[in-house]
Amino acid sequence: MAAIKRLLPSFNRVLVEKIVLPKKSAGGILLPETSKQLNSGKVIAVGPGERDRDGKLIPVCLKEGDHVLLPEYGGLEVKLAPEKEYLLFRENDILGTLSD
Repeated sequence: MAAIKRLLPSFNRVLVEKIVLPKKSAGGILLPETSKQLNSGKVIAVGPGERDRDGKLIPVCLKEGDHVLLPEYGGLEVKLAPEKEYLLFRENDILGTLSD
């Protein structure tokens, strides 16, 4: 088994693992592609933050493990492991956090 690479984002960037719904149900029934799914993901890693004009660090408000809502388009696709979809976003591109 190949080792999974670890990516530590720079500045105010956030690495997100996109949540992809299964194409089959537990009983083996194929689900239609037209079913509406929420464009969300789980935060895997966050950068240290961005610096303001005075050089003070402005930390990222997200943390690892947060469940976030992603925009329909955008983000940089990153291949770290097979069968998983990772995207790199700037903090201000993420629409919000989801809670139970």
